[in-house]
Amino acid sequence: MDEDLGALQRKHWQDTYRRHPVMYGSEPSRAARYAAEVFAERSAGTVLELGAGHGRDALWLAGRDLRVHALDFSPTALDRLERDAAERGLADRVTARVHDAREELPLSDASVDGVFAHMLLCMALSTDRIRALAREVRRVLRPGGAFVYTVRHTGDAHHGTGVPHGDGIFEHGGFAVHFFDRALVEELALGWRLEEVHPFEEGDLPRRLWRVTMVRPA
Repeated sequence: MDEDLGALQRKHWQDTYRRHPVMYGSEPSRAARYAAEVFAERSAGTVLELGAGHGRDALWLAGRDLRVHALDFSPTALDRLERDAAERGLADRVTARVHDAREELPLSDASVDGVFAHMLLCMALSTDRIRALAREVRRVLRPGGAFVYTVRHTGDAHHGTGVPHGDGIFEHGGFAVHFFDRALVEELALGWRLEEVHPFEEGDLPRRLWRVTMVRPA
């Protein structure tokens, strides 16, 4: 299920970005603004964004004097990110790379000061894949660094509706979402210092999310 669904989702996102190159607009998400504050408090210099898309958050973080590794599995989205980075004079601060979150992260151990992921962990990933990704984030994050991520949760209106794919994944309008319960958040935080699980809403439904902040112990 995981491989087939992943391939279908990759095609769906590619097609979506071709039709809507800046589908999320140019303004940064609220989650990215918060993450920038967290990174600044820890004097971060280099950060990783998982699921960067067309770059609204990666470019904003780069504009806050951060060096950003931007990963996404859509070449179309990353092409737009690189063009916009060049236009804004940020090309030297953003490195974009095509990457599937089901694979190992293309970074060395303890090489980044912070990691940010806005709704990437709740894409069409099995629970085992999510666990593996969290381990990879810990590997590339320096001790004392923060991991800020957001996920849609089981209190969301779309949870339990649409096309079911098992393992907490439901599909609406071609987009598959893995809805988190609190137990999964707590499990992923084992071995970390869990600083916050903050509920918030975003979008028209509205989507109901958690913003999770975890720190790798020094």
